[in-house]
Amino acid sequence: MYKKIVNFCAHYDNVNESYTSQRQLKGNAGFWRLWSYGVGIVISGNFTGWNSGLIAGGFWGMTIATLLVAIMYICLTYSLAEMSAMLPYTGGLYSFTRSAFGPLWGYICGVAMMIENVLAPVVAVIAVTSYLKPLIPDIPAYVVWVVLYCIFTVINIWGMKQSFKVGYVITLIAMMILTIFYLFMLVLGIFRIDLLFNVPVDPGQSAILPKGVPGIFAAIPYAIWFYLAIEQLPLAAEESYDARRLIPRSLIAAMFTLLVLSVLTLVLNSGIGNGAVAIGQSSAPLGDGLEIYFGKSVVTTFSTAVLMSCGLLASFHFTIYAYGRTFFSLARAGYIPRWLAVTGKSYTPYRSLLLGTVVGLICAVTLDVLGGPVKDIMLNMAVFGALIIYILVLLSYIKLKSSYPDLPRPYQSPLGNWGAAIGAVLAILALFACLSVPTYQPGAWGVAIFTVIAVLYFLFYSRNHLVAQAPEEKAALIMKQ
Repeated sequence: MYKKIVNFCAHYDNVNESYTSQRQLKGNAGFWRLWSYGVGIVISGNFTGWNSGLIAGGFWGMTIATLLVAIMYICLTYSLAEMSAMLPYTGGLYSFTRSAFGPLWGYICGVAMMIENVLAPVVAVIAVTSYLKPLIPDIPAYVVWVVLYCIFTVINIWGMKQSFKVGYVITLIAMMILTIFYLFMLVLGIFRIDLLFNVPVDPGQSAILPKGVPGIFAAIPYAIWFYLAIEQLPLAAEESYDARRLIPRSLIAAMFTLLVLSVLTLVLNSGIGNGAVAIGQSSAPLGDGLEIYFGKSVVTTFSTAVLMSCGLLASFHFTIYAYGRTFFSLARAGYIPRWLAVTGKSYTPYRSLLLGTVVGLICAVTLDVLGGPVKDIMLNMAVFGALIIYILVLLSYIKLKSSYPDLPRPYQSPLGNWGAAIGAVLAILALFACLSVPTYQPGAWGVAIFTVIAVLYFLFYSRNHLVAQAPEEKAALIMKQ
């Protein structure tokens, strides 16, 4: 099976036992730790980012966009739950596409994962810095970036157990902050329904859809932030004590937790202060709620900084974990340099984590030097990378379901092929919606350029050095026999 062409574009090397022994993950994450990973990696979307959709489409335009995006993510979640029980490997999304469509498309999915997971924490850490700036005005931003990246990278290198403990606590704090905010808005009488509908109406449009039907599509990219990155949970499969059972359960539970949070945030946060029109332009929509009640003060400034930072740091921490596992799985299989997959005594991919951190810091400094528009490009590249993943993975589900119906499936999606097809159509719709927004288009070019460079590397080098003993590759090769 080794050192021969398996299909038109891949050659496999035979590696010895020491290769795999030096590239192992160990862990015993249970349901609640996995659930916190699924919620925590996404939860920052409730603190910032989503609210720009109010300006793009008005409240009802944003609500309809959120409904469409939620349906897409529910379809995606159930499809991922079935595939993660069938192929419980750290490669996660890339391994599903690899098994369905071969090494090249699997690698392209992996490239999109790298883009999303490296750039998302860059945007998060810069946002954290902006919120902490009033508290530490004399400390340069790059110092804060270095400190935060170092702290959370060290935690992730320290051990999977320690990483999940920290992430679990930060996620619970972020959820507690959101819950308190919701209660404040309702109990203190700050929330008013009429404030949801004060976005200016464009000529020829109605108060219900002030930006018309095009506003719904314009709001879709912002609605994605309520759920972006839930798909990364299967990366923890090899560090779960019962992946085939726990990954599907925790994935679905996390998705519905995020669904509840997104509805409460969208409604309650939009109807405060000066209403949807002001919240849509705010950089700290939750903080605005506190400021309305307590007024502008040192206490309010401090509270806003701390509260916003907790939500963002939960996602920042878990996304560092995600890019470590993404680099690890691709390197172990030979798609990118194999030395990146070596794990230390703590059985964590420290080299992959360090590489992702260095690249992230370079991106942050680049953004700081070149200015604000680069931040939008990086943010949008993360969104485009995610949508490419969704389309590939949902099509992979349909392919695996039809071509390999007899594969053991400990969990089966109640939505089946129809759910995956609906999710794929909505993902394609979301992709075109993003492309229709001029400010998102540079991000699409960024993804395209990086992907072309990565594919050239695959075609001219790594396709000749793949590793058949890597779990993701081994499973795919067995399926082809």
